Amino acid sequence: MPDLIDDANSDSGALLTGGLEKLWTGGEWLEGPLWLPHSQSVRFSDIPNNRILEFDRESGETQVHRTDVEYTNGRILDLDGRVVQCSHGRRAMEREVDGVVEVLVDRWTGGRFNSPNDVVVASDSTIWFTDPPYGIQPSGREGHPGEQEYGGCFVFRLDEASGVATPVITDMVHPNGLAFSPDESLLYVADTGGDEVRHIRVYDVATGEGREFVRTAGTPDGFRVDTAGRVWTSSSKAVEVFAPTGELLLTLPVPEVVSNVCFGGPNGTELYLTASTSLYRISTTVTDATWRRAPRGERAV
Repeated sequence: MPDLIDDANSDSGALLTGGLEKLWTGGEWLEGPLWLPHSQSVRFSDIPNNRILEFDRESGETQVHRTDVEYTNGRILDLDGRVVQCSHGRRAMEREVDGVVEVLVDRWTGGRFNSPNDVVVASDSTIWFTDPPYGIQPSGREGHPGEQEYGGCFVFRLDEASGVATPVITDMVHPNGLAFSPDESLLYVADTGGDEVRHIRVYDVATGEGREFVRTAGTPDGFRVDTAGRVWTSSSKAVEVFAPTGELLLTLPVPEVVSNVCFGGPNGTELYLTASTSLYRISTTVTDATWRRAPRGERAV
């Protein structure tokens, strides 16, 4: 795999080490990468092929984890190290433990969800997720054709203690990727509702007030925030890194359209990218803002 970092801007040396590696190819549209500490592997979805895959870091092999998975998309570890994931097909948030899938919530008072897409878990254990319509579109490529039941696309907060999902952001077109700032005072959310709204917004968690954070060069889909508050986002055929102030620090070209990223590896400094048909990796000098939770991930399955 050629080293593409020569095309990045001059600040790349402070954030990246080595070159971009292609680890596996053979998907149709890959999404939802998640590092699993207990197995030193990356779990990700091939959505149109309705399957979940896992890349084993030690062997370098990629195997099918499960098939007929109802078009799962984004996933994250909860505070007990269990996998919480978005299901386009079930129009639900679900948890997988030892291969058994449990639906956590699939509706609110306004009706069924559209197709939950990406998810984060806060330090108080609440589950925050986006709900664009991509899984219910007529093509059926990423789910089952269906209708929007509540007339919008919101960001929800699920309190498992009560089992209630509450809309927390209602002013976006198609909310997609999301992540908290390191202190969880801010929530960043990508909007992929078309070229006219190709941006990432940021919301004050306490007040709910939002504003545009950055406009990316390409469509932003999924992203992660590092311990210094920098946002590492997909941006069409690149990964862009932004300072908390919104300044562009780095552009990493990628041969395919990038959907999502996650940090992983033994020290948390490897950035994994799902990009169209392939899984990529590059070494960095930083870690995810939530990397402190990794030791609790030994229960992850």
